[in-house]
Amino acid sequence: MKILLVEDDAALRGALEELLCREDYQVVKASNVRSAQAAMTSDIELVMLDVGLPDGDGVHLCRQWRIEGLQTPILFLTAKDEELDVVRGLDAGGNDYVTKPFRMQELLSRIRALLRRNQKDTAITRSGITLDKTKLQASRDGEALPLTVTEYKILAKLISERSIITRAALLDALWDVDSRFVDDNTLSVHISRLREKVGGSHIKTIRGVGYQWVD
Repeated sequence: MKILLVEDDAALRGALEELLCREDYQVVKASNVRSAQAAMTSDIELVMLDVGLPDGDGVHLCRQWRIEGLQTPILFLTAKDEELDVVRGLDAGGNDYVTKPFRMQELLSRIRALLRRNQKDTAITRSGITLDKTKLQASRDGEALPLTVTEYKILAKLISERSIITRAALLDALWDVDSRFVDDNTLSVHISRLREKVGGSHIKTIRGVGYQWVD
């Protein structure tokens, strides 16, 4: 995942870059508003934005990006801990903030949380299957899969998780789908039909527990 780090303090910028690279993030660095604007590309998945920059204000930059339609999560880095500054940043479209000096593990935790939250709202690709959550559609190699809404919801739940999904969790996810109640027996029928459409080897039955997606 690629992170845009906008920080004018060279020492702190270097320390943050080293920390993020150790966590296997790709880091694009910027030290001011102008270089941040030039570095912002569509593959940036998170922005870490200092509030005080030499040629402008990080809050103003955030507001401008939001006006332009940017939806990438923005995490403010600020030395100001007054409530008004925090409110300004969040009102401008920021998703979260940390106050300097901050603890590195807390910072990493906030980064992971923002990235997880953002992934829930975007397309997910796994095993050659892409889920478009805005359209509730699934496709393989660009070709749409003929799934019902219930089948899509099951597939989305399986693909989104790396762990085993219990039958109870699947039933919770399907509650009142299409205004119809989905019971345990009906779930088995949907799983069977989904296997026919996406490949039976991808959906592993964990006997007595539930199911797991296999790449």
